[in-house]
Amino acid sequence: MKQIIKFITGRLFIISFSILFQLSVLFTLIWNLSNYFVYIYAGFMIISVIIVLWIINNNSNPSTKLPWIVLILLFPIFGGIFYIIFGKHRHRKGYRIKTEQSNKKFIENAGKDNGIIDEIEKIDIQTANQCRYIYKYSWIPPFKNTESTYLSPGEVKFEHMLKELEKAEKFIFLEYFIIEEGKMWNSILEILERKAKEGLDVRVMFDDLGCINTLPYKYNEKLKKMGIKCVVFNPFTPALSRAMDHRDHRKITVIDGKVAFNGGINLADEYINEYEKHGHWKDAAVMIKGEAVWGFTLMFLQNWNFYCPEDDDYTKFKSHTENKSDGYIQPFMDTPLDNELLSETVYMNIINTACKYIYINTPYLIVDHETVTVLLMAAKRGVDVRIVTPHIPDKKFVHIITRAYYPILIEAGVKIYEYTPGFIHSKTFLADDTTGVVGTINLDYRSLYHHFECGTFIYKAECLKDLKKDYIETLKICTPITYDFCTNVSLPTRLARAILRIFAPLM
Repeated sequence: MKQIIKFITGRLFIISFSILFQLSVLFTLIWNLSNYFVYIYAGFMIISVIIVLWIINNNSNPSTKLPWIVLILLFPIFGGIFYIIFGKHRHRKGYRIKTEQSNKKFIENAGKDNGIIDEIEKIDIQTANQCRYIYKYSWIPPFKNTESTYLSPGEVKFEHMLKELEKAEKFIFLEYFIIEEGKMWNSILEILERKAKEGLDVRVMFDDLGCINTLPYKYNEKLKKMGIKCVVFNPFTPALSRAMDHRDHRKITVIDGKVAFNGGINLADEYINEYEKHGHWKDAAVMIKGEAVWGFTLMFLQNWNFYCPEDDDYTKFKSHTENKSDGYIQPFMDTPLDNELLSETVYMNIINTACKYIYINTPYLIVDHETVTVLLMAAKRGVDVRIVTPHIPDKKFVHIITRAYYPILIEAGVKIYEYTPGFIHSKTFLADDTTGVVGTINLDYRSLYHHFECGTFIYKAECLKDLKKDYIETLKICTPITYDFCTNVSLPTRLARAILRIFAPLM
């Protein structure tokens, strides 16, 4: 009984109930109007037709057009109104102004590439072009004088992170999608509280929706009482607004401007297999030391100063320590507030330029037509394309959609594997022993279209050898997926896959 009361009085239930109430009021209003006022009913129909014509002729991604058109045609009265509310990315004028100011400060501090891209061009012009693209749309240049270490699974990252946090002397920045009280977070929090009392600038940013079921309400106030500065990203409100869909999915740790961590690992116990949630949890991260840390420092400061504008001079957080050059490292970020699908383009560029192989880890495989096409083209031209996805899903309906993409890929020669021991949460790309990405970006619409994301583009660095070794070892405990396995399914499963795949871009 206590659990039921706790659930009913919980923030998630209250917000969900509020949203459902708003939807029911909207449905009732529209339905009554359509029943009693023929002209208003006709007006809604005209609005829906105009919206469909506008969707067909605008420049948005075709994958997002189809589900909206189907929805509006199925529900011509409600569909048009839903598109007006949820279909467009609108933000208040004040929000846009703050974003522009934050971006301006970011660009002013990002610096130039100091001829590094031209240096890369002498080795490989295609990689240089990739770096130019990232620099143009993410404003962060590639760096040398940086060491990189591949860390997998989450327990390994946790161990390294604790050691580096203990060494902190000036500041600690943490930005995470999920934080949950338990062994992992409590161990980190003990260090953060101690460092804050020593006078260090300790800041924590977490996504409100990501932590809505894992942290107590107003947890930020608790951290502030410990001397830890805290910002809650995009506080979730029970409002019918697409802006609530823009979540901070990034995972960033920056220590003294000398060390940074990036990857798929949140600060919760399932990520270090402290308990079993979906079988064994396989994840990955990268630790970098040196000049490239500046890129992640800027990312954090940009988001932080949007909500808490306290830093006029970013350069005070920049370290000038010397590190050996370990290939080329280029941090990058992606935002849903522009019209540039940066993460997807970075991934597609890697696929398009691969000559020998592409090894991909992703927890979800829900992609648009363009990404499917480049994967098919790579496999057909003889590139060894391999994709590892989970065998035990965290969300069943998402796993259904993921498996819906298997047949067309396998038929073209793409090799699909499912991580038999449990759930693989790693988001990694590796191509031809020279190029890789480790980051927060899933191969799904939410990551590629709706979330704030970040990644580490890596070229000719030593950590790629460890990434490849880990991938090969992981394949040994995976189940290869055959075409027969994909097609020998029940009619209800086929129907569910077909329907969910249509509406995947809206999920």
